[in-house]
Amino acid sequence: MAALPAVLAIINPLSGTASAGAKARLSEYIARQAEASSYTPELVVTEGPGHATELATQAVSRGIARVLAVGGDGTINETARALRQSNTALGIVPLGSGNGLARHLGVPLNPERAVQSALAGRPVVVDSAMINEHPFFCTAGFGFEAYVAHAFAKQPVRGLPTYVRTSANAFMRYKPERYVVNGIEKTLFSLTFANAGQFGNNAWMAPTANIADGRLEQCELRPFPMQAGGMLAWRLFNKSIDQSPYWQGTGVTHATVQADCPLLIHADGEPLTLADGKADVRILPGSLLVLL
Repeated sequence: MAALPAVLAIINPLSGTASAGAKARLSEYIARQAEASSYTPELVVTEGPGHATELATQAVSRGIARVLAVGGDGTINETARALRQSNTALGIVPLGSGNGLARHLGVPLNPERAVQSALAGRPVVVDSAMINEHPFFCTAGFGFEAYVAHAFAKQPVRGLPTYVRTSANAFMRYKPERYVVNGIEKTLFSLTFANAGQFGNNAWMAPTANIADGRLEQCELRPFPMQAGGMLAWRLFNKSIDQSPYWQGTGVTHATVQADCPLLIHADGEPLTLADGKADVRILPGSLLVLL
């Protein structure tokens, strides 16, 4: 009798706010559902940054067809980067505070339903992108959003309330910055390159972004009076920021961004610093399979 195909679940024990007991029960559920779906389940808990990438790389080399990333946007990013340009498909079980890629793709936010979807779903081809050597699948950006990402990463508690509080505090301190974007000097409040449409928590910076069209949406938010901040925030969560006179979007496949100081950036919410002040952003069309 032939052995059943394996499915690997990569579980980040630190993602989200669920208790250790709840995550243990979810692990047991994944194993039961995988067996019921005629898979041999392999469940591995990550031990630190980069471990998900190592595990996913090994899965590709072993020919495992489905890898489930059980965690937040960081776990999904770490897992997906190893699956690009392979026949191994990504299943998303969102446990994070933002869950931007899951929300854009319509993945169930209920973990058990997401497991069912990942085990039963079909592989769908989507794009990914790079900012210098850093892969991203949802958004990468500069300016205010990067400033918030760096501040949020220092907070002891995650979740939407912390993000809102961090953003509000940052808004009072942040000043628009000067960049050279594709050779043109600009002063911007924020600059986003969107493969998917939102940051997470249904904050839509690129409402019309298509994750499978071979392009990124270059979203520029120009400086605005402080009294316009409330309306912009409302539009961000109302999926209508593209109707603001301060927002401009352009479809691109490649872009360069330069500054005369180190660049604070984020890639899928992960805070990073480009010491030389230079960023090269590019799309990788049709580079990832996602189970939907």
